[in-house]
Amino acid sequence: MAEFEKKQNGEKNARPENSNRPRKPRFDKKPVEDDGLEKRMVDVRLVQKTTSGGRTPSFSALCVVGDKKGRVGIGTGKARETVSAIEKGFNEAKKNMISVPMNGTTIPHEIEVKFGASRVRLLPAKPGTGVIAGGAARPVLELAGVKDITAKNHGSNNKINTVRATFNALKALRTAETIAAMRGKKVEDL
Repeated sequence: MAEFEKKQNGEKNARPENSNRPRKPRFDKKPVEDDGLEKRMVDVRLVQKTTSGGRTPSFSALCVVGDKKGRVGIGTGKARETVSAIEKGFNEAKKNMISVPMNGTTIPHEIEVKFGASRVRLLPAKPGTGVIAGGAARPVLELAGVKDITAKNHGSNNKINTVRATFNALKALRTAETIAAMRGKKVEDL
């Protein structure tokens, strides 16, 4: 009877008096991931597959993940919805992470790498120069933690090819200690 009286008196969502148990927790919110990685989306594009029944649209996302301490990864995701494509891209980028060798705040040596029709040239720079890079190469270098570098993109400006060329260039970098160990010599002998 008490429930009926409460509802008549205007109390909305009143709980029965005999209910002392706590409310059930809500699990509809996803827990926030805090893995120390910064995420950037470089490009999202609408792509279409042509079939006999017409065109099927989907989205392709190019994503970069890094901790700004020498680790970076790239990934692409494709799905019918934009959010799903971006999520897939970030998950793939986390799986493809590499460590970037550095001398202080810059790269150890000059390097030029080609991917598709894009050619990316990375040059070490003096401290205080900053990241001098344009287009799609910039987020990769910034999330890798390189603070002083000059980058130049030749050929195609395709974002996917530019990001992959930059990533491959960072992957191909070697320090003097690594080269000396590979040759079985001391660093002074190089």
